[in-house]
This record gives sequence, C-alpha cells and structure tokens, in this order.
Amino acid sequence: MVQKLNLKSDLGNSLRSIMERDPAFRSVAYFSMEIGLRESIPTYSGGLGVLAGDILKSAGDLGVPMVAITLLYKKGYFIQSFDQNGWQQEKPTQWNPARELTQLPNRVSITLQGREIQLSVWCYEYIGLTGFPLPIYFLDSDIEPNHPDDRKLTWHLYGGDDRYRLLQEFILGVGGLRMLRDLGYGNIETYHLNEGHAGFLTLELMREMGYYDVDKIRDKVVFTTHTPVPAGHDSFSFGLIESVFPKDALDTIHRMMPDKSHVDMTYLGLNFSRYVNGVAKKHAEVSNKMFNMDTVDWVTNGVHPGTWISPGMRQLFNTWIPGWEIDPTRLVMVLSIPHKKIWDAHQASKMRLFARVLEVTGRQLDPNVLTLGFARRAATYKRADLLFSDMKRFKEVLETGKVQFLFAGKAHPKDDGGKKLLQRIIQVSKEIGKEIPIVFIENYNMDIASLLVQGVDVWLNNPIRPREASGTSGMKCTFNGIMNFSVLDGWWIEGWIEGVTGWSIGPEPSEDDLINYDESQDAVDLYNKLEKKIIPTYYNNREKWIEMMQYTIALNASFFNTARVVREYCEKAYNVDFRGV
Repeated sequence: MVQKLNLKSDLGNSLRSIMERDPAFRSVAYFSMEIGLRESIPTYSGGLGVLAGDILKSAGDLGVPMVAITLLYKKGYFIQSFDQNGWQQEKPTQWNPARELTQLPNRVSITLQGREIQLSVWCYEYIGLTGFPLPIYFLDSDIEPNHPDDRKLTWHLYGGDDRYRLLQEFILGVGGLRMLRDLGYGNIETYHLNEGHAGFLTLELMREMGYYDVDKIRDKVVFTTHTPVPAGHDSFSFGLIESVFPKDALDTIHRMMPDKSHVDMTYLGLNFSRYVNGVAKKHAEVSNKMFNMDTVDWVTNGVHPGTWISPGMRQLFNTWIPGWEIDPTRLVMVLSIPHKKIWDAHQASKMRLFARVLEVTGRQLDPNVLTLGFARRAATYKRADLLFSDMKRFKEVLETGKVQFLFAGKAHPKDDGGKKLLQRIIQVSKEIGKEIPIVFIENYNMDIASLLVQGVDVWLNNPIRPREASGTSGMKCTFNGIMNFSVLDGWWIEGWIEGVTGWSIGPEPSEDDLINYDESQDAVDLYNKLEKKIIPTYYNNREKWIEMMQYTIALNASFFNTARVVREYCEKAYNVDFRGV
C-alpha cells in the first residue's frame, strides 16, 4: 500500500522546523555558569548545573522559545580519588568537545586585563519530546591568537582564585551576550540569570543602549538565587575589578554600585531584575530576611522526568500511564498499578546499582537488605557524617534489623572541611564495614547519581536548617518510588507527609529557625525513626512500604518536576506562550 503524502501537513512541519531554528524566534536567554546535560559533557559540578540542564530539557520538551549559554570547561570539574588516609585527590577531566558538540565559526572579542580576548562557541542542540530544538552554547577562549593565560580561562569549572572566577564571570555575562548577538539572537525579551555568576550581563546591556537607564535593564532581566549560604554569593573587591575591567565597564559598574566597597554579584541580580525568585517557598522566606526584602518570590525546583527514571519504572509508566513524561501530573494514576509490578521494577534497579558497586568497589551487597543512600556535594552544612555522630546509638539501632549504606560526593578542591567529612565516612566504613556495610563510591557523577536515585530504598538528607535552598537529589528519587528521610528544609517542607511520602528528621521549621535551631535534635530523631519506623516497616509491612512508594510518585513526582517549573517560569517570569501541553 502506497501512503499518500499530506503536502499541507508536511509543508507546515517543514516551515515550523525552519522557524524554530531561526534565532529571531527565540525570546528567552538562559545564562548559567554550569550546565549538566549528561555525563559525557562534564561542564557541571553538582546541583546547580544539573538543575539547569533539567530545566532546559523540559523547556525543549514543552517548546519554550529559549536559548542557553554557558562556558566550555575543557578540563571539566575534576576526577576524584583518595589516598591511603582517605583524603580526596583531584585531577583534571580529559574530554573531547568535538565528540559531543559542534564548533561554530562565530567569534566575538572582549577586553580583560588590558588584552583583547577572542571567544569561539560550541553548540549542543537538545531535541525535545515533540521534536522542538533548544540550542545550548558553550563559550571557549582556548583558541589562537589569544595569550596563553587567556586560553586557560575556560578550562576549569570553579577553578583558580578570585581573579580567575571574576574573569570567567565577565566572559559569561559580557561575552555571552555578544556571542548571542553574533549568532543572530536580536529578539531576546528576557535574560534569565541562573545565580549571580552572569550578573555582568547587565553591564553589556547598558553598553548596548548607549546610555544609563536602570529601568530598561530591569525590564529585560530575571534572576534566580539558589543559596542562603554566604559562600555561595560571589563578591569581588573594587581593587581587583579595576585591575581587570576595561574602562567603559569599570565606569558603568561604579555607577551601578556607587556606595559599595565590593562588587556583589547577587546585588546585581537583585537590583537589576524585574523578577527575583528563590527555589523553594522556605528559601524565598529566608532570602527575603537575608536580603532585607519582601519581593523575592519562589519557583520550587524540580527534575527532568525522562533523565532520572529507571528503565523498569519508565516501561511501567509507559504501559499504565501514557503521556506521563510530557505531563507528569498524570503520575497520580500510579496508585492503580499492582504492587508486585512496582516492587519488581524497583528490585531490578537495586540489582543494577549493586552490580556497579561490585564492579567499582569489590563489595557485594544484598538486594534484600534495606539500603539507605546519601550522595551530594560534600559541604560541611550538609552533614554527611551525621549518621555517625553517636556510634554507640548507631550500632544499637542496627541491631533491630539489617541496614546497608551507600555514600558518594565530591568536596570542592579548596574545601578542607568537606574533605574531612569524606575522610570520616571512609574511615568509618573501614572500621565497621564488616558488621555494617558502608560503601563510598568514588568520583560521583551523573551516571552514578542515576543508579543511586533509582536503586536505593531510602534517600537520606540531613543539612543544617535553613541552609538547603531546595535540594533536587531527593526529587530524582521520587520518580523511582524511593522515599525521602530528610530534615525539613528546602523542597521537602512542601513534599513531606509523614509516613506517606517519607519521614522527617528533627523538628518542624519555625520562624525562630535562624536563631534558636538546636542541631542536636536531628541526630536523635534520625536514630529513633530509623529504629522504630523505617526498619520495621521495610521488613514487617511490605504492603505499607509499596503504598508509600506509590504515594511518593503520585504526590511528589507529579509536582516536583521541571515540566511544572518551566510552566511557572513562563507564567511568572517570562510572560511567554509556548507550544507545550
């Protein structure tokens, strides 16, 4: 049988494809210091970059007219290993961008430290679920005829000193906008600053206008702040700025911050944006207090459904809940899926995780034993070692039922406090590892993260409140029916229903959290709930456990996803319509 061509439909699709690839079609530009798309493109360090990648994927899935820009880190973040004392070691990542990205002929120039620097650009085009293309551009200074020192400026993510970071942030904000213009993006109506790193974009917008008008800049910019931790907000002395910036940019920044002794990148975002948001409801409250404002809104984070779900769960959802991936609200229908099918899919993920553990560590874990996972950036406030704060009590709890633990995470190369946390975990695993399996997986990355959030039974998260702006690792677990056991901070305040979607650690949040929070309560509650609720339910009430898995998917995964996040940004911040459902 010969199929007739639908000329009208084919012509319409062809014209639509041409239009969607035309830079003039794009109205939103997303600037982020790091973007994590997949493990083979190591241009991210952790949650901020992976979140950016997830948002862009959902924007592509929904047909949002967006473009993104970041830096190309030819030596990535770092490859992690440990010496015989359990102290983290770092070495550069080696990867070939030409295998993953397409280098374009476009070049723009900027001036820094009295030298002209040329920037080239690489492109990755994400194709969304409906065929919509979303281009992501990576700036690269490692080209001729740049000075050897300038060629290194896009080598390392968060590497070097304050000067190195300042130069990178100028490249992102100023060079990024110039590159977009050179690529033909002349109709951008909204510039989204994902954290303050891209704040110097405002300088370039001022230069383009040719005159100083704060309101016109604000009308074009939106800003997302991601952390209540002071170290997460970059600040540079004017002395350093004056030794780096060209005169026109220096004059503008002095005018923008006339009463400041430092250039605060978060200040640029807060004061030169029409819309500012935190990444959870609680984070917005904390940010308003921290910045002495009342205008910080919130768009609670999410994760990209298709990226983090296990193969077994995906197949299950495709069969029972058609259309779930582009419309995750449909996941409420998971309550109709038979328990055995959910459990079998979970156990398959667990065995796949354990196979990787055996491969990289030599440790054989039992898939019938309750397994807790903890994996994230090793910052001291995240308290990776809280579980071991009272070893006597810890061992007492585990006498009530077998439990095994999986840890992963990287500390920033200059964060000795974070490295000490990792060293402590490795030491404990060696001391009691025979009686209580405690396994640390080296070189945490997106591939390892996927296996962990798909294969453990419970996800542990115990930061010091209220320093967790949102957190997304636990959201990834929800698509796989894995319950969270977490301090009530960030997104978990919104997703937590005790004994239904998981369990809390410590007291409920209050207005006094910033002043009178007693951290010692967390460890006590952690031990008690593990002993009296989690272990007994897992081993003695499997039907209840699987019901909780279903509610985790139905109530958490259906909301904490980037399809919903992107829709909220379109409504609250971008003011754009899109082709999605």
